[in-house]
Amino acid sequence: MPSRLSTLLLRLFAGLILLAATAPAAFAQGGDPRAVVADFAGKKSFDETEATVKALAATGDPSAATTLRALADGELYFRKTDGAVLIARGSGSALQTFDPLTGEAAGTEAKAALEKVRIKNSIRTSVNAALGSLTLSSPDPARRLSAATGLFANAAPEQIEMLDGMIAKEGDPAIRSRLEEARAGAMLKSDRPPGEKLAAAKTVAARGDRAALVALTALAASPDPALAKAANDGAAAIQQRIALWGAGQNVWYGLSLGSVLLLAAIGLAITFGVMGVINMAHGEMVMLGAYTTFAVQELIRTHAPQLFDWSLAITLPLAFLVAGFAGLVIERGLIRFLYGRPLETLLATYGVSLILQQAVRTLFGPTNREVGNPAWMSGAFEVGMMQVTWNRLWIIVFALGLFAGLLAVLNRTSLGLRMRAVTQNRRMAAAMGIRTPWVDAMTFALGSGIAGIAGVALSQIDNVSPDLGQGYIIDSFMVVVFGGVGNLWGTLVGAMTLGVVNKFLEPFAGAVIGKIAVLVLIILFIQKRPRGLFALKGRFVEA
Repeated sequence: MPSRLSTLLLRLFAGLILLAATAPAAFAQGGDPRAVVADFAGKKSFDETEATVKALAATGDPSAATTLRALADGELYFRKTDGAVLIARGSGSALQTFDPLTGEAAGTEAKAALEKVRIKNSIRTSVNAALGSLTLSSPDPARRLSAATGLFANAAPEQIEMLDGMIAKEGDPAIRSRLEEARAGAMLKSDRPPGEKLAAAKTVAARGDRAALVALTALAASPDPALAKAANDGAAAIQQRIALWGAGQNVWYGLSLGSVLLLAAIGLAITFGVMGVINMAHGEMVMLGAYTTFAVQELIRTHAPQLFDWSLAITLPLAFLVAGFAGLVIERGLIRFLYGRPLETLLATYGVSLILQQAVRTLFGPTNREVGNPAWMSGAFEVGMMQVTWNRLWIIVFALGLFAGLLAVLNRTSLGLRMRAVTQNRRMAAAMGIRTPWVDAMTFALGSGIAGIAGVALSQIDNVSPDLGQGYIIDSFMVVVFGGVGNLWGTLVGAMTLGVVNKFLEPFAGAVIGKIAVLVLIILFIQKRPRGLFALKGRFVEA
């Protein structure tokens, strides 16, 4: 009995020694990466190079990513004399070399003494897959999630065992879910039994994006009826989901366009409503605001580049003052002599718009000018299957903020009270002692200043050119007439409605026909409601 016990303990001790000896090798998942990198030297076939890529990925060593990226970029070489593998960069007869794993500088080598490791597209695909598997070993969950998400599109049948191991040891549910989707994608490309593929098809269908739709569409031709039915059902569900998100994307684009129309029209709404002036130079006030943005950014780039992210905050009050002063000069110098003569006012303001366009061409040139986006307005993010750009999102927020600010001016200030009184009954307001010419001048300056602020926002999404305002003047009048002349809430609803309708019509009719269709619809609407959606009330207005 003691001898049998001692024998058992001896075997257990030997097993522990063997486990300790083999643990480092198991942890490395495939041996020394430097020895594997050395195998790139002298490879004559692409298959051998691809096998070395997979062997390097199997080591699981993060430093192997440096070698793989160099290989994909065409910067991996080996020395002809001793077969040493190096990363080489530069041009000319001498190249700067680096260690293939650590990236440390290793001196210079004559280009003639080195030979590039040749690759093709299939090897690049293997490199991308290998980089993804190496990133999956990262201790950073964000990097692992990113790698697992990108693995689905390039999932290959030979990765199934590797993915099984990753899934087994992954503790984060979100990452594990992405790994399971990648495994299902690899399973659909494999020659596994239909039963296993059926479960994989359900996993891919639950993913629900365009990449999953492509995978299921390829599977729909399967000779197995159950597998083909699962693929078709999953593809149909994904197509329906894509259609719903597409409608949501159109609504977002419509709201984005509506915010642009609101910015362009909101100043015109109060000018047209209070004064009854058809101001064809309103678009040029928008243009002046955009060029103010360009001028401020040029000064900042030249003298204080560290303030670039604050350029729009600096520009907003300046654009308001520049455009507002221009509007005040136009009203005092021209329009006040033409009240009551709408046709002559229209022609005169159109002439002013041509003068302003030519003045800008003389000062800044006829070509488009570059206006940059601050860092906080650059880039995009995804919501489901929708893409949302930061500049459009901030413009929507800015348009609504400007709308709220203008409402506060009209409803909470003395100027706003006088403007509303003149709008509703000009003669009675004058009889009560309100200086209607002064109200007209301030109203025109306010509307022009708001147009200048709109130009600051539009410079972030459109070309800044002398013709900038001409692209918005007609749409602005349509918004104002459709919403109700002089009514800010009508302008808001009209702008958003026209924006959304435009974006839903464009895919079917095209941009030009879509605009024509919107114009026809507005004309038909005005036949039924001549005062627009929200008509102002008052004796002067209703007269």
